[in-house]
Amino acid sequence: MSSALAAFNRAMDKNDAGKLLLRLAVGGLMLFHGLHKLFDGVGGIQHLLAAHGLPEFIAYGTLAGEVVAPLLIVLGFLTRPAALLVAFTMIVAWLLVGIDKTWMLDKTGAWAIENIVYFFIGALAVACLGAGRYSVAGSAWR
Repeated sequence: MSSALAAFNRAMDKNDAGKLLLRLAVGGLMLFHGLHKLFDGVGGIQHLLAAHGLPEFIAYGTLAGEVVAPLLIVLGFLTRPAALLVAFTMIVAWLLVGIDKTWMLDKTGAWAIENIVYFFIGALAVACLGAGRYSVAGSAWR
């Protein structure tokens, strides 16, 4: 049994493939949020910022954190800085819309800030791991 388990572990030891899958999940799924704002505008974010007494032009930073950075993550180009930008974007999202929901469940029983936490932790994991071998960038730019 232990030799079968060892063989299985060797077959599944694909760190670069795992990094690619993580990049595709975090960057690819975040990109949907950003594309929505890119096509429909950042008006909703501007209203949230105004309600918190912040300048509305900051809302355009959302496009950097939810469109540009996820694209870089998916491509594996400047992966670590892009991932940290996504993580920062999630902190801002939590402060604007999630802080009151931190200890709540949604109507299906999930943690109310589950998406924010998923993207935050996923982005930190990408920042720690880097792009791996499967990226469009050379090793210095991953």
